[in-house]
Amino acid sequence: MKYEGLLERINWLIRLRWIALTGVILTVFVVQKVVRLSLPFFPLYLIPILIGLYNSAFFLYTRHIWKKQPEDIETRAIVFANLQIGLDLLSLTALIHFSGGIENPFIFYFIFHMIIASILLSRRASFLQATFTACLFVSMAGLEYFNILGHHCLKGFVVNDLYMNKVYILGTSFVFITTLYLAAYMASSISVKLRLREKSLKEANLLLEEKDRIKSEYVLRVTHDIKEHISAIQSCIDPVAEGMLGELNPGQKDLIRRAGTRTSKLIFFIKALLEITRIKLSRDIEMKDFSIVKTAENAIILVDPRAKAKSIYMSRRIDAGVDIIKGAQVYIEETIANLLANSVKYTPKGGKVEITIEDKDGSVLIRISDNGIGIPKKELPYIFNEFYRASNAKELERDGTGLGLSMAKQVVERHNGRIWVDSEEGRGSTFSIMLPKK
Repeated sequence: MKYEGLLERINWLIRLRWIALTGVILTVFVVQKVVRLSLPFFPLYLIPILIGLYNSAFFLYTRHIWKKQPEDIETRAIVFANLQIGLDLLSLTALIHFSGGIENPFIFYFIFHMIIASILLSRRASFLQATFTACLFVSMAGLEYFNILGHHCLKGFVVNDLYMNKVYILGTSFVFITTLYLAAYMASSISVKLRLREKSLKEANLLLEEKDRIKSEYVLRVTHDIKEHISAIQSCIDPVAEGMLGELNPGQKDLIRRAGTRTSKLIFFIKALLEITRIKLSRDIEMKDFSIVKTAENAIILVDPRAKAKSIYMSRRIDAGVDIIKGAQVYIEETIANLLANSVKYTPKGGKVEITIEDKDGSVLIRISDNGIGIPKKELPYIFNEFYRASNAKELERDGTGLGLSMAKQVVERHNGRIWVDSEEGRGSTFSIMLPKK
């Protein structure tokens, strides 16, 4: 939403202020202890402390803003951003006054605030902040010139009392103020273009998502209809294959067997396509607490008969602290079982497959490793794409949907997790899944 970018930039400003605060304290310390200028250091240390206090209050208030309703939050965020910049400008003016006033070369640090204002606020608001800065600067210089505010000279750095020099004051003020407005104009122009670009990209992304949703709904409907027809065909083939309609000769039996096999594989493919489409279309997946250890054990039990048939040794290693996580157990179990089945399928007889589950503070790391055929290096970036199968996998086994890994990626990402693979052709693969516990 529109206000979310502003809130992110506000949080960025708060973090940036801590860095600036540290820089101010270090600069004052160096000036006092190393350069040894004669300045009123009590206010120069007090001002950063005050900045730290109001920055802490701002940090706490941002937590409050996030809880507000969308119709109220944007106005509050804009006012809040203007308040922050205004207080920063007042603080910087005070620091400049106590450290040389118009003679202080750090006066041009006001420019940074104009850039920040242009990033956070509208063009009109950034020009208002530039005007406010100009008023503060001129007021400080004027009050020091007329001795209403005491001037703190940078003795040893400035030879003459420049704060009393009308030509210097007017010249510096002119350069300073014009620089302020130029900085505000250029930064706001760039910022406006970037915001428009960001908006157009978001709109394009939403349009693509809507088109993808429409495509998925179409695929779901068509695939569902195809599945019904294929199931009807299979229901006709099965009685014939079982001899319920009379004895078949060897040629007829072979044709019926091949038709039945093809139909079964086609139904399996359609079911996988239906499942991945449903996952993509479902906006919410029901999340509940479940045991990841028990889920992994269930997946191992499903795949174990296939491993034993190929004399593949399956091992497991699970950290003692790993147990309950939150998610959709059925999907996670299916994903783990699918990865284990792939490892078994593409590992030669007598090979090894291992599953490990490690505790990673707020997450669990699931690794499924094998010493199978591996994946060619150049094909690794495409392995999670829909319908993609590695070239050596297709050589080993022609049949396959190419949807299993894509489905695994969809499931993991819907759980705010991450899935990746490390593999070397001819030496095996390791699929890793990082899932948050909550």
